[in-house]
Amino acid sequence: MQKSHSMSARITVSALLSILVLAVCMGIGSVEIPVSGAMTIIADRISGKVLPSSVDPAVASILWSIRMPRALTAFFVGGALAVSGAIMQAVLQNPLASSYTLGVSSGASLGAALVIVSEISVPFLGAFLLPVSGFAFGLGTVVLVVLFSTKLDHNVQSHTIILIGMVVSLFVNALLTLVSAFAGAHSQELLLWQMGSFSGRRWYHVAVMAPVCILGTLLVMRYHRELDIMTFGDEQSMAIGVDTRLVKKILILLAAFLTGVSVCFSGTIGFADLIVPHTVRRIFGSSHKYVIPMSMVIGGAFMSLSDLVSRTLLSPREIPVGAVTALIGAPFFIWIYFRTPGNHEESK
Repeated sequence: MQKSHSMSARITVSALLSILVLAVCMGIGSVEIPVSGAMTIIADRISGKVLPSSVDPAVASILWSIRMPRALTAFFVGGALAVSGAIMQAVLQNPLASSYTLGVSSGASLGAALVIVSEISVPFLGAFLLPVSGFAFGLGTVVLVVLFSTKLDHNVQSHTIILIGMVVSLFVNALLTLVSAFAGAHSQELLLWQMGSFSGRRWYHVAVMAPVCILGTLLVMRYHRELDIMTFGDEQSMAIGVDTRLVKKILILLAAFLTGVSVCFSGTIGFADLIVPHTVRRIFGSSHKYVIPMSMVIGGAFMSLSDLVSRTLLSPREIPVGAVTALIGAPFFIWIYFRTPGNHEESK
């Protein structure tokens, strides 16, 4: 009973802190917006009322049209990436695994690069052409990895997936380098895509990311028991009765879907899917009943905070979000590596 109360308290505190982080991200910037003013603007916008004369229309527009959709897009992207990372670490039984290991980011970047360099346009997709291309190529890369893994290993064991993923990712990166060499005037745009940014995000981005993140998390939650069992290894999982071959395919595709859509709306942002699941396991334990939903919540707060740093640290200049997460994530990656049993001994 005491353990249950403790877990509930931790969940409540984490959720409240995440809401606080979102509020801070919406309020801080070149124009400071007090909490009371922000609440008035939001309430009036939702209810359709006319803003009171005490509220500056320009401030209301900044909050509602720029900061809120940007902060919420960052939140849902961070949540989706963190859930994806939690899946991959459990499925591949590797604390350093992520969807990027299987080439999602490489594939998405290649798709985006081809659209940017070729300057093609599809009228019915409009502004969504770049995201759709990135997602299609990212998902296609993962499908290719799974198909190759199935051909080489009928049971689709974790080490086979990781090996094939690395090979395919390296090949796609080579193609991306080749495309970048011919980028010409588009090299700057391509670089920004590869470093990640939430600049210019609007409500239609939130309208796509929110259901993807929430529904994706709920679908993954249906497999929380299987995720717990699969952390013990393929043989033990099959002995208990888990169809690891089928479950792995479903979960890897779900992880790729979450990462692919996120990359579409933010560009390539690394390390969030590595850092957050480890932090969540430290706070809430290893049960995926808690790890999956809390990864979404804390991952969202982490990404929103990273975006706040990216746009305020060198204001009025903006640094890529990927650079902020990398500055935090790279030392964390090294720390995880040397904490993993066997890695330190093998390096001696």
